[in-house]
Amino acid sequence: MIQLSPETIWNLNTEELFTLLESGNFKPKTNKIHFYAPSFTYYKTKYYFSSTNDFPTISVTGTSCALNCKHCGGKVLQTMHPAQSPQQLLKLCQKLEQNGARGCLVSGGCLPDGSVPLDDFVDALERVKRDLGLTIFVHSGIISTKTAVSLKRVGVDAVLIDVIGSVETIRKTLNLKITPQDYVNSLTALDSSGLNFVPHVIVGLNEGKLDGELAALKIIRQVTPSALVIIAFMPIHGTVMEKTTPPKPFEIAKVTAAARLMFPETPLVLGCMRPKGAARAETDILALKAGVDAIAFPSEQAVKYAENKNYQTTFSSHCCAQIYSDLTFKKL
Repeated sequence: MIQLSPETIWNLNTEELFTLLESGNFKPKTNKIHFYAPSFTYYKTKYYFSSTNDFPTISVTGTSCALNCKHCGGKVLQTMHPAQSPQQLLKLCQKLEQNGARGCLVSGGCLPDGSVPLDDFVDALERVKRDLGLTIFVHSGIISTKTAVSLKRVGVDAVLIDVIGSVETIRKTLNLKITPQDYVNSLTALDSSGLNFVPHVIVGLNEGKLDGELAALKIIRQVTPSALVIIAFMPIHGTVMEKTTPPKPFEIAKVTAAARLMFPETPLVLGCMRPKGAARAETDILALKAGVDAIAFPSEQAVKYAENKNYQTTFSSHCCAQIYSDLTFKKL
C-alpha cells in the first residue's frame, strides 16, 4: 500500500479520493470476498436468498431504551424478538433453535449510562451455549470489565460495540453524558477479557456529516479488535432524523479507506446499516475498492463487480461480524 496517513485520506476531495481508490493499492486480506445476509432483513437477489431463521436478533429490553437516540428512537428494537427476562431468553432461544437457527445476536436498548443490561442474562447465555450450541453475538454498548469477563466465561462468541469519537455526536445524537474515553475503557475491558470483539464505526451520525469517525478509528487502534465494521447513518421513518440527508458514498468510502490503512491485518466489513436507494451500489463498489473483506446485504452490482475482479465470493446468512471467524482471527 502506498505511504499515506489517515489524515491525508481525510483531507482528500472527491476526485482525489476516487483516483486513490482506482489505484488498486487498497486490498482485502485474501482473494475472497464474503457476503452476508442475516435473517433480520429480507434479502433476495439472483445471487442469494437469505434464510429467515438462521441468525435472528433478540432484545433483552423489548422495545424499551432510556436514550431515545435521535437516529433510532427505539425503532430498531421493534424489529427484534423480545426476551426481557433470562427465562424468556432461554425459552426463545430453544424455539429459535428448533426452527433452524444456528445463532443469534443478543442486543437491547440502553440504560442511561449507554450500557445494555446484560448482567442478569449471563447464566441464561451460558445455558444457550451449553445446551443448544448456538453461536451467540452480543451487542454491548458501554461495558465494564466485570461484564466482559462474565461474557467470556460463559462462552459468548463475540461482542459488537459501536464506537463514537465525537463528544458532540455523543451528546446531540445519542443523548448520552459520556465521553470518548468511555469507549476506550470499554474496548480495553473487551480486549483484556480475551473476548472476540468487533467495533463498529458509524459514518455520518452527526446529522449526516463526518464528525469523529477518524477519532473513533484511532480509539480502536489502541486495542486489537477481532474485526472492524464500517456502517453509516440511514434515515429511519418515524425518528427525529428521518429527513436528515445521509452521508454520501465518497464519505463512507473515505472512512473505509482510512480504516483499511490503519488496520491492514484486521478483517474489514461494510456492515448492514447504510443508506439505501440509488447510492447503495456506488457505496458498495467503493468499499470493495477500499479493500473491505466483506459486505452485508450487498447490491447485485457489488457482487458482479467482485466477480469481474476475479475475487472468489461466498454468501452466508450469519451476522457480518462472523468475518472474524471466517478469516480465522479468533482469540483462544
